[in-house]
Amino acid sequence: MEVLDSWRTLLGRIITNPKERQRLANELNIRTITLSRWAGGSGTPRPYNLRQLLVALPEHRQALAELLTEEFPELMKEPVEEIPESAFTEIPSEFYARTLQTYSIERKEQRFWTLSALILQQALSQLDPNNQGMAITIAQCMPPSQGDKVRSLHERTGKGTPPWKADLEQDAIFLGSESLAGQTIARAQLLTVENHPGQQGVYSGHWVKGEASATACPILQEGRFAGCLVVSSTQAGYFLPFRQALIKNYAALMALAFRYEDFYDFKQIELRSIPDATVQRNYFKNLRQRISTLMQESQRRGQALTILEAEQIIWGQVEEELLGM
Repeated sequence: MEVLDSWRTLLGRIITNPKERQRLANELNIRTITLSRWAGGSGTPRPYNLRQLLVALPEHRQALAELLTEEFPELMKEPVEEIPESAFTEIPSEFYARTLQTYSIERKEQRFWTLSALILQQALSQLDPNNQGMAITIAQCMPPSQGDKVRSLHERTGKGTPPWKADLEQDAIFLGSESLAGQTIARAQLLTVENHPGQQGVYSGHWVKGEASATACPILQEGRFAGCLVVSSTQAGYFLPFRQALIKNYAALMALAFRYEDFYDFKQIELRSIPDATVQRNYFKNLRQRISTLMQESQRRGQALTILEAEQIIWGQVEEELLGM
């Protein structure tokens, strides 16, 4: 086995992968050049950043901790397995600045995907610093396809730590009035299930194996709803008041990812019951093919659609099919 001479050498090898370098920069709220400087020896991270680095690299944590001890013996005397909750009570001011900067320079067409990925990753690293198991998704109001009423929510994207996938976009499903997200919109307030399935009166809908608690918070602008932020944990009773406050702040920040027309007045929302996830997935099997076929047919008619336009049409059709069951 090759012996590494310092934590900087290990970091340098890890960030040779561009995706990993960008992921680490996102989780630590720093620029990629800062990581390169640390690896090259021309910069030294603050103690807080060192602990963030250990959390962000669980597969290298033991080796990294041993190497860090050589350069920072006093810092590393404390256990590194757990990060104290008190260190994660507020969204870092640097992240607010980074989000606003991204909002100001990102193209309108890409703003949702860029900002949502940025905010979801930061929220995940702060709400689940010890990788105990968490999923964070955005359940967005589906644009009305009939009349002027929003009838369901669509989990467009999300991020997770095991047992959930890192990228939850492919697991997007619809949520209705029976779900925690649906009740959150109906009551216009954050709601939490502390212990599922042990809690009486728990909301039905999409609960997965291993999910013990969950919370959902509306995403609002001027009293209008774009949807809600849904957070699930493998730990029962995980969403203590300070975490609920954090989720409210992240939901408020997430409002920047949406266009003005994505928000709906409360009187425009009449959520209906939606079949559960197992039923829904039968409708998703040929989703890509349906989108491709629609784009080809539209092009033949001289009315070419972008992939985003085609996706919106097909998702609307799927919603109609599910609501009709």
